[in-house]
Amino acid sequence: MIVVVGKESPAYVSAAAGARLRFVDRLTDAEDVYDEVEAVIGRVPPDVLGRLPKLRWVHSPSAGVDADLTPEMLASQVVLTSSAGNGGISLAEHALLLMLMLNRDVPRWMRAQNEHRWDHYRHSELAGRTVGIYGLGNSGLDLALKAKAFHLRVLGVRRRPDQPSPNVDVLCDLDQLLAESDFVVVTTPRTPATTGIFGADAFQRMKQSAYFICISRGGIADDDALLTALRTGQIAGAGLDAHDVEPLPPDSPFWSLPNVVITPHNGATSDGTLRRSEEIVVDNLHRFVTGAPLRNVVDKAAGY
Repeated sequence: MIVVVGKESPAYVSAAAGARLRFVDRLTDAEDVYDEVEAVIGRVPPDVLGRLPKLRWVHSPSAGVDADLTPEMLASQVVLTSSAGNGGISLAEHALLLMLMLNRDVPRWMRAQNEHRWDHYRHSELAGRTVGIYGLGNSGLDLALKAKAFHLRVLGVRRRPDQPSPNVDVLCDLDQLLAESDFVVVTTPRTPATTGIFGADAFQRMKQSAYFICISRGGIADDDALLTALRTGQIAGAGLDAHDVEPLPPDSPFWSLPNVVITPHNGATSDGTLRRSEEIVVDNLHRFVTGAPLRNVVDKAAGY
């Protein structure tokens, strides 16, 4: 029995041909068959995990799995897969959008437009600048490709430097990335190793003219340290799509900072992301029912 939390999909039914498939709005709607469930497409609450004796596989609807890696999941033998790669293209586009908005001070143009005021000023360009990408997964590598089209020099930090890193000019450590980058872009998952890694010391090592951009997960930057860096001019500004607390509270000081562009963690909310998510599920469903190796298996110890 495979339970899918979500609307019925003919593509899923076709991919899982020969298997029993049940679509539900909530996992608890399948409580009557908990003792038969071998796989779940969707999130499994910790209190339900222990009630599924035959469960072998869970597929997370998200690329990031920090919310799925509960102590119960970590302690289980259940294989967890993710939708990693679904939003890489869209997130890379969003990173470039934030870079351009900050580099050209687009908020200044928007303020002038709202006031019907002609504000003609000299701005910068991306060509010849350096972008440092912290995390060279799907979105990081796609950003590197797009950055080369904008004539940017690309630095990159990745956990496994032996892996191919096309379009990255220099693989380096965090110290070099912070010292040389005009744009520091965070594309890495939030894990125990990355949480809070951008603290006061990291922002002090960035150029005062540099911008910090986060498109992956909040909490990788320490909010207090980032606020201080933005308020004191330690860095030039920030583009934030991912936030430590979401939704970002109305009284958050980030909203009113003139050198910050905020988007509500929907850089990857695109039709392309949805299509790629469905393709990943279809592929993995077919793999599961045919006994083939699953795609995007999560390393529970690493956190992604």
